[in-house]
Amino acid sequence: MWKILIGINKNLVAAIPVMMTAGFICGLTVEPDLVRQLKQLIMPLTFLMVYPMMVTLNIRHLREGIKNVRLQLLTQFVNFAVIPFLAYGLGLYFFRDQPYMALGLLLASLLPTSGMTISWTGFAKGNMGAAINMTVIGLTLGSLATPLYVQALMGAKVDVNLMLVVQQIVYIVFIPMLLGYFTRTALIGRYSMPVFKKDLAPRFPALSTIGVLGIVFVALALKARTIAADPAILAAIFVPLCIIYAVNFVLGTVLGKLLFSRGDAIALVYGTVMRNLSIALAISINAFGPEGADAALVIAASYIIQVQSAAWYVKLTDVVFGPVAAKNGSEVRA
Repeated sequence: MWKILIGINKNLVAAIPVMMTAGFICGLTVEPDLVRQLKQLIMPLTFLMVYPMMVTLNIRHLREGIKNVRLQLLTQFVNFAVIPFLAYGLGLYFFRDQPYMALGLLLASLLPTSGMTISWTGFAKGNMGAAINMTVIGLTLGSLATPLYVQALMGAKVDVNLMLVVQQIVYIVFIPMLLGYFTRTALIGRYSMPVFKKDLAPRFPALSTIGVLGIVFVALALKARTIAADPAILAAIFVPLCIIYAVNFVLGTVLGKLLFSRGDAIALVYGTVMRNLSIALAISINAFGPEGADAALVIAASYIIQVQSAAWYVKLTDVVFGPVAAKNGSEVRA
């Protein structure tokens, strides 16, 4: 079973569209009342997604994040001072009469970095330590900032229950983070760090994948009849999403080439482009009532662009930043 789950985790480019298609078919063929009951699965699926990720995340890297202050500050500046406002502006332009879809764009931009930030940085032979720091810092800051951004930018257009949003973030980010930290500590204490890294840690992302795919399935099932009635809605969603990701990749690439070494530049790109879409999806469905399904549809569509573009960018890194070069055992700018 573990080999199957790990294999699925390594092939999210195919697995996510398959689950989206399955959710769409389910939403069209199953009785609407039964489909609505699927919302009850969101919270357990979210916990299943977030908790394993937190077990593999070393919270102590928060303290180490200050070792490369310029890289970390620029990453979070892009994450919180550039991309959310780009998403907000595009939401106003493309979804002026559909505020909950505009909310989906904003939510997708407000929770930067995920375990995929670390994975894709590793695939591209970037600075893994910096990527881990970005993930911990970005997720923490994003969780704290999201209620404030949503209230300030969308409070006049959508029904924002600020306390409910905060409550959802506590439930799906901070409680799993705390439990994950204690689980990690207990496992390392019992089995040692080398055994944890080699034998146990690879299994947790595979468990997390079940939660991700389950949430995507539910999101598409809930909106299937809406999509079937107006297929053009998908095109309307993909246009602003493509703009956001294109701007994000170009911005990260230019800043990386101008200011940092190859490894740091790659970490900067993936630390700003990768969004924690699963947490955003859970917040949209749990905290915004039936209308939140519109936001969830936008976030679910983001998966396709994010995973596919991340895979393409890995193939371009040697062209953009040059091949990995070594001098005295350490990476230098190629």
